[in-house]
Amino acid sequence: MTTIALELVPPDLDGGVQRAVEEGQKIAELSRNSGLTGRIGHVMIPGIIQEDGDRPVDFRPKMDTIDFWRTIRPELGDLRGLCTQVTAFHDERALAERLQALRDADMDGIAFVGVPRNMADGEGPGVPPTDALTKFQDVVPHRGSILIPTREGEQGRFGFKCERGATYGMTQLLYSDAIVDFLEEFARTTPHRPEILLSFGFIPGVEGNKKLIQWLIQDPGNEAVAAEQEFVARTAELGFEQRKQAVVDLYKRVIDGVHDLGFPISVHLEAPYGYNAPAFETFAAMLEHWEPGK
Repeated sequence: MTTIALELVPPDLDGGVQRAVEEGQKIAELSRNSGLTGRIGHVMIPGIIQEDGDRPVDFRPKMDTIDFWRTIRPELGDLRGLCTQVTAFHDERALAERLQALRDADMDGIAFVGVPRNMADGEGPGVPPTDALTKFQDVVPHRGSILIPTREGEQGRFGFKCERGATYGMTQLLYSDAIVDFLEEFARTTPHRPEILLSFGFIPGVEGNKKLIQWLIQDPGNEAVAAEQEFVARTAELGFEQRKQAVVDLYKRVIDGVHDLGFPISVHLEAPYGYNAPAFETFAAMLEHWEPGK
């Protein structure tokens, strides 16, 4: 795909279609003002499910992925779609219908994800992501898997998903350069060269109080993740220019470390608290160093 993908979370259902239209218009304006119009290639829409009750920001029922995509697409110009799809709560027939509906809505790529963190791998009445990667190769040409470089056993886990049919890996939000060592080892020990969507997130000052990003990347007992959480906490306390520079410097370390390893590289951009001018200014500064296709 070799793309820049911007993540857009579906709005709350009670916001109605108008809220979605306004979000699309806002993104279009921010893109124009930051010089990113024509450079962002995809919108990435996550399939949101309720997780642990300790989420720092309240969860409310969200607009369906397809409805949201069809609503915002006219506002965004010539952008394509990516999404995530939870597979573990759909039987094979229901999942096949869902995936075909997503493809009919022009979703280029679909990343298959499993159960929320309050459930164990393999739980859920539906199709495990690893089975979906194999079963739906004829339906979904770009089949994704979530890649968490700091997670124990991830080398074997990601390798197995590639064997099962994953064509790309979308990383968890990166707040260290652990992905560099991960991909160096993966390139050295396996023949797989899936596309990698490197995920980077804007850190706003409000993170110091809300701690949503720390919650999103948590892995209790994992020292590597604790170091990433510390980076987020420390960065959130800085002024905007310093926060921007910290994220840009991290982006440079990651890109410089991975772009010659033989993997097609794309960039996935997020703002967990919502988009604004500082977020887009930060993204533009990152992409001045390197962007896919250039």
